[in-house]
Amino acid sequence: MPLISFVVPVYNRPQEIDELLESFTHQHNKDFEIIIVEDGSTLNAQDIVEHWSQQLPVHYLWQENTGPGPARNTGAREANGEWVIFLDSDCLLPADYTNIVASALNGASFDCFGGPDKAHEDFNNTQKAIGHVMSSFLTTGGIRGGREKMDKFYPRSFNLGVRIKVFLKIRGFSQMRFGEDLDFSMRLIEARYRTTLLSDAWVWHKRRNNFHSFFKQVFNSGIARINLEARHPGTTRPVHVLPALFTIGYPLAIILSFFVPFFLFFVVVPPFAFFVDAILSMKQIKPALLAVPASLTQLMGYGMGFMNAWLKRNILKSKEFHAFENSFYD
Repeated sequence: MPLISFVVPVYNRPQEIDELLESFTHQHNKDFEIIIVEDGSTLNAQDIVEHWSQQLPVHYLWQENTGPGPARNTGAREANGEWVIFLDSDCLLPADYTNIVASALNGASFDCFGGPDKAHEDFNNTQKAIGHVMSSFLTTGGIRGGREKMDKFYPRSFNLGVRIKVFLKIRGFSQMRFGEDLDFSMRLIEARYRTTLLSDAWVWHKRRNNFHSFFKQVFNSGIARINLEARHPGTTRPVHVLPALFTIGYPLAIILSFFVPFFLFFVVVPPFAFFVDAILSMKQIKPALLAVPASLTQLMGYGMGFMNAWLKRNILKSKEFHAFENSFYD
């Protein structure tokens, strides 16, 4: 019985699975198994998994397309490890990842952990910019699994580990198409299990590679926040509302600047701050420049999704919903 079972859902991304499995071959600690769950792909990764099965303890499962949460549940039901770690297919592991995790899990006092992500030097400039934006304090408040909050830490499913018995006890991931990882972490905490951040257990994470896909992702993140509030009342914080205020205020400042030059200050300062934050973090001019439109996309996409869902769910009394549901992995 291995210590760790890695579960990776995938949809039409065989090249990513090839790269991820290649990174597993460099792991110093080999006490693991890997379960790849094909979520109804038309472009499947079975041949690639079979190729790497000569070097790795990797298993392949196929299911009808139901989304990442149910795909993770399918993989976890086949897991033999004491712990199950969920990764996204667009992640890569540094060689010491399993060493770091195994050391932390031996005698662990926690039941679930999350780790941060980083951009590999070989990622393209757009991926680096989006990766920075998704962890920057200026855009997300640093709340995407990269640092602990003052009250609770909610691990994210691109790099999330949990005791298998705890996972089964709380019945795994829900049927939510978006926000399912936060719903999982919230239910785990509500059941009085303990979460922690393993800051050294980071992964390289490609994330989206164009702004159109990125907008769809963050728009649904805004919707998911309202859905999560309905499922877990009181979990929305001021930081979650700020993008909606920015979405209203920034275009208004642009319009007012044509009539009152003073408002140009509010138009210029945010992009300048986004650039300075990015250049200090990445120290590369091209991704830092791209971080400006990426930041605006993140804030306004999330804000638009948040306001859209708030109106539909609180005023129009709609049921839980998502946009772009058929293109989750795009």
